[in-house]
Amino acid sequence: MKEGSISKLYRHNLTLLTDLYQLTMANGYWQNSMYHHEAVFHLFYRKNPFKNGFAIAAGLEQVIDYLQNLRFDVDDIRYLANLKGTDNQALFEEGFLNFLQRFKFTCDVDAVPEGTIIFPHEPLIRIKGNLIQAQLVETALLTMINFQTLIATKSARIKAAAGDDIVMEFGLRRAQGIDGGLSASRAAYIGGCDSTSNVLAGKLFDIPVKGTHAHSWVMCFENELEAFSAYANAMPNNTTLLVDTYDTIEGVKYAVEIGTQLRQKGFDLAGIRLDSGDLATLSIEARKILDAAGFENSKIVASNDLDEYRIKTLKEKGAKITVWGVGTRLATAYDQPALGGVYKLGAIKSPTETEWNYRIKLSEQAIKVSNPGILQVHRYFDNHSAPIADVIFNEDTESNTDKLVTFDNEIVDLSSFKSKKLLRPIFRNGQLIYELPNIHAIRNRTIEQLKEFDRKTINEYKIGLENTLYKRKKILMNR
Repeated sequence: MKEGSISKLYRHNLTLLTDLYQLTMANGYWQNSMYHHEAVFHLFYRKNPFKNGFAIAAGLEQVIDYLQNLRFDVDDIRYLANLKGTDNQALFEEGFLNFLQRFKFTCDVDAVPEGTIIFPHEPLIRIKGNLIQAQLVETALLTMINFQTLIATKSARIKAAAGDDIVMEFGLRRAQGIDGGLSASRAAYIGGCDSTSNVLAGKLFDIPVKGTHAHSWVMCFENELEAFSAYANAMPNNTTLLVDTYDTIEGVKYAVEIGTQLRQKGFDLAGIRLDSGDLATLSIEARKILDAAGFENSKIVASNDLDEYRIKTLKEKGAKITVWGVGTRLATAYDQPALGGVYKLGAIKSPTETEWNYRIKLSEQAIKVSNPGILQVHRYFDNHSAPIADVIFNEDTESNTDKLVTFDNEIVDLSSFKSKKLLRPIFRNGQLIYELPNIHAIRNRTIEQLKEFDRKTINEYKIGLENTLYKRKKILMNR
């Protein structure tokens, strides 16, 4: 079989999944004999998505896979050797390319487990180790974490709007490409969706898959009743009928007729699906027809550009929908297509130095000023084990901190409260030491985390800096 563009797209080794400037900077470090320098980088986001009070961390499993396979293959080096500069000469000299051929990832990595509630400026991932290695992984990590965290957060919002109802992710056909579809399905399940229509995502990630049929099925037959009958005969244990191809109410009545036939064969009508029109009114009428015919347990599935806002509105109108098929507005993060996560240097030191030199990114915009140091996040809990605040510490000096916390210039003593660290060890010296949870455990983490925070708490939640870190940041800002 001839290898095509699709089979070439996803490789075991994705080291070149990066921006060119990561490689030009790596070359610059190498040229300036900085290849033995150590650095600490933090990946975080600055502003909650969707005007939400939080985000849900996702994408770590893909980051781990990427880092475990990080290397420059022969064809990678060959490609880089052919790149040209503005003088039409080789962009990278042979010595640097030889250096890349010996490349091996040996950094320490700490990260927030997937499914954890997180807040702005808190590091989701911390990379500590060789400067060139830590620099080179920036783009790929942002690609993997930004999108999945965004979709997991959107999914959590949609699931919250749906309450106890089932939510199915239907977004593959509208997703941004192959990986956009796969990553969206995975992140949507982590965020709370109950299933996906994406069969490959089901296979790769062990997500439950669900689906009905399309309007084209109905249109392939002479009439709707014939189409429903044929589908029920073909799929008696999966008969959810799309009833709005022609006349929705008539379609519901036909579905009842088919449901009666199914019962005679020992099966049941799983449900009907509405994909257009006034979903509230149609679902109310459909429920009456189904219940009157004895199909009280048959579900009413709805789709058609749904999101948390429309679900909320439909519920307020008394809609009798029990399963929500959410596609475009979830898989594409329709109302905010990017998280805006960043990757910033927090500390650096040369081989001759024993102490870290802390670094800060300054800006006239306060939101863009970074936190210096080797950062860790502590989550504090009250006596009832409810979260009350997150505090960013400099782990390098944590034993010497004064245990006071600054929240918006207000100093608070949290020393009487218990806390836990959010960043967990993932890699040490480039070796994986973290036991990956399965996707169902990750999804359960999301559910449990959301239960810990009530809506009022999560929207007013405090995030502060440990006071020693706060003072150091002020000094660096005023130098």
